[in-house]
Amino acid sequence: MRTPLSGLVAAAIASLVITTGTSAAPAHAAEEERPDPLLAFNHSWAMLDRETADAIEHSEYLGQFADRRINTGNDGTSTWTGRYLLGKETYLEFFGPGDAPDAVAGDTGLAVSADKDGDLAIATDNLRKLVADPVEFTQVTDLGDGDPIPWFDVTYTTATYDTFFSWAMEYRDEFLDDPRLSFPPAAYEGDVSRDRYNRDRYLDHQMRDVIGIQIATTAEDIEKMVPLWRAAGITIRVLKDGGVLAFDGMTTIRLLPVPAEEAGLRHVIFALNEPAVEPRTETIGNSTLHVGPGAYALWTFDPIEARAATRSQGTGKPLHPAFGG
Repeated sequence: MRTPLSGLVAAAIASLVITTGTSAAPAHAAEEERPDPLLAFNHSWAMLDRETADAIEHSEYLGQFADRRINTGNDGTSTWTGRYLLGKETYLEFFGPGDAPDAVAGDTGLAVSADKDGDLAIATDNLRKLVADPVEFTQVTDLGDGDPIPWFDVTYTTATYDTFFSWAMEYRDEFLDDPRLSFPPAAYEGDVSRDRYNRDRYLDHQMRDVIGIQIATTAEDIEKMVPLWRAAGITIRVLKDGGVLAFDGMTTIRLLPVPAEEAGLRHVIFALNEPAVEPRTETIGNSTLHVGPGAYALWTFDPIEARAATRSQGTGKPLHPAFGG
């Protein structure tokens, strides 16, 4: 018996509220009052099967639901083509086989970022207390003239992982201030925010932001990646199954431990700009998007087979679509 649309979305939102502790004090009663985190969810990427990736690119409904962009990036040494759904402060990035160097179906990644210049440096100092020799570098991008410019600074724990990679980032002033890109001016001193980067095109669509995401990956990846979020001041809760819940004040991240061959993106929860007038269910490749009732949407992805492999170049850089080479 299939659960009604309203029941699916209601259950997902209830789970989100309970795990973030936004509905009642007991959820975080044992925890001390914490300041806002230094870094917060920026975006997540996923390598999907070809059918689903193509459906995301061509779905008429999805183009109405979200600010969808098909972009090809170039860092001067490699290129990647992604399908982007952009919100106010957060976004999603999807690839199909062959769209990005070395990644395979089931691979995922997640970035947390600073909204104020200098916060990444503080989080990086915190990380040095938790792990030995975190990796730091500056990612560049080529805007088409063959002269790459700084794009964002990066910190992460290790370049060796199975299926899931997380990194911390801070946009560079040179990038945000480049007149060729037409980003809005800084809203405050040190404004390197997600809001500034994403612009305001989300206002013409239903999707506002990613407020929940579930990713399945190996227990080893969880152990390697989560210290970065702790260093960023993100609230972490370790679950009985070995997974974790992370909460940055708006977005809840759930990492589910599985064998590498079962890894991949599982669920995304969106906040909408306005409550949906009529609930709607849309099949997008091997995924299902439930919009409404209310001002939320739930996107569920069917499990796909992933190759069990360790992602490491041995060069200090991960095999990641946006970190070429």
